[in-house]
Order: sequence, then C-alpha cells, then structure tokens
Amino acid sequence: MPRPSRPDLAGIPQHVIQRGNDRQPCFFQEADFLDYLTRLREVSARFDCAVHAYVLMNNHAHLLVTPAEAGGVGRMMQALGRGYVGAINARYKRTGTLWEGRYKSCLVATDHYLLACYRYIELNPVRARMVGRPEDHPWSSHRANAMGESNPLLTAHETYLSLGTDTCSRQQTYRAMFSGPIPATQLSEIRGATQQQKALGDTRFRRKMASMLGRCMEVRGAHRPPANGL
Repeated sequence: MPRPSRPDLAGIPQHVIQRGNDRQPCFFQEADFLDYLTRLREVSARFDCAVHAYVLMNNHAHLLVTPAEAGGVGRMMQALGRGYVGAINARYKRTGTLWEGRYKSCLVATDHYLLACYRYIELNPVRARMVGRPEDHPWSSHRANAMGESNPLLTAHETYLSLGTDTCSRQQTYRAMFSGPIPATQLSEIRGATQQQKALGDTRFRRKMASMLGRCMEVRGAHRPPANGL
C-alpha cells in the first residue's frame, strides 16, 4: 500500500523534523552544521520556501517553513537531503544512508499555534539539557528572532511581526515567550501532529485542511513522546 503524500500546501506553514538514521549523529563537527545551513539557504530560495525558525541538534533538525507553492517543502527537503548526504559521505569517506527514512511534517495554523512551534523548536536544546538558555545554542534561529542577530536564512512570518510595532518591542515580546517551559499538553500536541503528519491548530483549521487535502487531519490515539523528545 503506497504511503500517503505529506501535507504540503501553498502558504501554510509546516513544522518539519528530519532525524539521523537509527538516531545516530547527522552533524559531526562545526563544518557540518555550517554546510547544512548554507545548503538550506540556497534550496529554500530556489524552491521559494520561507524559513522562519530552525534548530540543528546532533542527530536531528527542526524547521518551520512556509512554501509559496504546493509541494515546495518536499522539493526543498529532497534537494537539501541529497546534497548534504553526498557532502557528508565524501567528507568522512562513508557510504549509505544518513537520514532515518523520510522527513516528517505537519501543517500549522497561523496564530498562537505557529508561535508555539517557534518556541518548541528553539527550546529543543534546553529540553535536551545541552544548554541552559536557548540563546546559548549556536545552531538555532533564536538569537535572530529574540535578539536581532543578523541571519539571512530567515524570513519573519506575519504572526511573528505582529508581536510588536517595532523591532525592539517585537523582540522583547518574543523573549518573554521563553520565560518558562512548554506545558506537557502542548508538547504532546505538537509531537503528535508532527509524527502523524496531520494539522496543528483548532478544529476549524483541521477541518479546513482536511477538506483541502481530502483526508483526515486529526491526530489519532494517545501519542507517546520519543526518547529525548523532538
């Protein structure tokens, strides 16, 4: 039975996760993180996908992306994966796969659910106890979104821009979002939608996405978070 295509609609943000095979590292040294981000900037521009947030961990990556055209994220991720794996295999004289199957993604409503995904992504290193503060992790969009550090890879989403009337107030409001941990129910909701490749949003949003895609966008059953989170 063929696998259903991923939900990949024009103008709808997606939370994307790509894992290393068998949870093994996919980034080994600083050059690898830089290579991935350089390639991501190139392919996101080529396929007209706006990257709003990201974090690169040792064995997986999270992205928050909005494609201008349907299927844009899929094309971007295919090009990114092929180019990066080829470079890693050549650099370390290795063969075989690097990623754990296909990437996973969910559609995200452009309201507080989107901001929850910004927060979820950039707090990943804190949840993993790699750093004490999100700004301490160098391979993340947090310093740009929260502190104004220049990052040409990123495009601010309208929901992010609505946080303040100017850059200073916007960043202050954004930083306040990170004053505490994400509630367990919200963690489970984001993880469930991403793992099952459904829609993250209220009932109206899920029904709208289901109508556009012609399939159920409801998360089924209790979701058990994977080891070390997402």
